[in-house]
Amino acid sequence: MASMVGTSAVLVSIIVNNYNYGSYLTEAIGSALRQTYRPVEVIVVDDGSTDNSAEVIRSFRDRIVPVFKDNGGQASALNEGFAHCHGQVVIFLDADDVLLPSAAGRSAEIFAAQPNTAKVQYRMTVIDEQGRESGIRGAAHIPLQSGDLRRQEVSFPFDLPWAAMSANAFSAAVLRQIFPIPAERYGKAGADWYLAHVASLFGEVRAIDDVCALYRIHGANQYARAEAALDLDHIRHSVRYADVTREYLQNFADRLGIERPSTILSVSDVANRLTSLRLEPALHPLPGETRAGLLGRGLLAAARRFDVRWPMKTLFMAWFVAMAVAPRRAARSLAERFFFPDKRQGLNRWLGRWHLPAAS
Repeated sequence: MASMVGTSAVLVSIIVNNYNYGSYLTEAIGSALRQTYRPVEVIVVDDGSTDNSAEVIRSFRDRIVPVFKDNGGQASALNEGFAHCHGQVVIFLDADDVLLPSAAGRSAEIFAAQPNTAKVQYRMTVIDEQGRESGIRGAAHIPLQSGDLRRQEVSFPFDLPWAAMSANAFSAAVLRQIFPIPAERYGKAGADWYLAHVASLFGEVRAIDDVCALYRIHGANQYARAEAALDLDHIRHSVRYADVTREYLQNFADRLGIERPSTILSVSDVANRLTSLRLEPALHPLPGETRAGLLGRGLLAAARRFDVRWPMKTLFMAWFVAMAVAPRRAARSLAERFFFPDKRQGLNRWLGRWHLPAAS
């Protein structure tokens, strides 16, 4: 389990990972340096950028720890940054995002007061390229989860609301048990799947239900979901990341002696897989899957959800049946209604605006 000792002496390491985000990098690094809490160290890892990032990083001189490496993807940059940090609490900040001044302090306070904390997560406000705000990221009406989430993480991990990379603070003691991130498995932009889920097996998760960071949406995002349109390429990425993360969750759960089902099944993951298979079967990333097989997995995943009542489970099951048998055009409409609450019309009045985190 996680362990944190001390109070105000907790050192927070903010690791900024960057690849060709020179136009946003000054703001990201500045936000890390402007934290109201002390002590904080800021480490900036440049993953082989070809823009002006190196110049921006060097302009901060001895206020930061600069790390330059060959391009290897997000996970490899995080691994390198963690190797250079000394903090008991670690925040990984994507170079196009921004921390609010209270993020480090509020996180450190929780870790100091509750020593068994593995991860703190908080809200993010979405901003555009110019920094204009456009609402809370994710489903603002659904509270972030807190407490011992191990049972949920080994049962339906990808149905849990979880925060993107920059909206988490981790116990360094926990990170030492799960690092290095397997960079070859997560590619250029999927490491937050590993961190957000696997870390939760090592201690309790605490939530700050306030905004502590800004999440930037722009034309060059490495991995960001369009909130108003069905993005099949994004869904396929989610399928791949969930498949890899499921393997590590199972392995770490077994190592820690955490009881789990024989197979981890999440409603949102099976929905992603069925959507991918139905709408663009030639590009589906998991060979050998069939409609019938995914229908069976979807029904089982819905039945296993111990956190929702049977009316909701029945709705999930009905969706899986309809999605498996509907013509392709109707299947697209069903997928849109599943992933986007605003398109459900009367269903929202009956069951409420339920939301599944199909991706981070």
